[in-house]
Amino acid sequence: MNPFFLLLIIFGYLFGSIPFGYLISKLNGVDIRKVGSGNIGGTNVIRALGKKWGLLTGILDVLKGVIPVFLAVKFLPFDWQIALVAIFPVLGHIFPIWLNFKGGKGVATAAGVLFVLLGWQNSLILILVWLLILAILQIMSLTNLLLVASLPLIFWFTSFPLAYFILSLALFVLISWAHRENIRRLKKGEESKFKFKKTL
Repeated sequence: MNPFFLLLIIFGYLFGSIPFGYLISKLNGVDIRKVGSGNIGGTNVIRALGKKWGLLTGILDVLKGVIPVFLAVKFLPFDWQIALVAIFPVLGHIFPIWLNFKGGKGVATAAGVLFVLLGWQNSLILILVWLLILAILQIMSLTNLLLVASLPLIFWFTSFPLAYFILSLALFVLISWAHRENIRRLKKGEESKFKFKKTL
């Protein structure tokens, strides 16, 4: 087996595990796990520290998906190897070894993965659709779940390899599980709204 494949899996998980939101909030004297939703992702950092720090967190979380998958696409010969590497940064973000396996929701890191696999043109379309849905619904978790649910359909009805379709199913399951509390609140009508104009 290609040793670089195993190295990328390990790197992808460990890099994905870096809790940028937690570290940034700590540097600002805040434990993000005790503020707002308790999530370490960019949305909660925006609520706690403002859009500047939230945006930085989001960008760093996206890079956790971009860098390992870019290396996988560049150096690995098989689609199934690339797809397998691609899931590990998301696993690292949701189950970070540095925070006792209690991390974020995985959306930004998955977005980084998709940016590499789909290309910037398709990714731009998805971002615009995501922004439109968010502007209409003003519920971040629901917007994210709807977009993730659409990924298997996108990969199934396009010319992408089967391995990427299976990856999209895995991302849907993982991210839905990470949003289980949000889903409960959505069912009860208790999920907080994302103040689009004020935040952006």
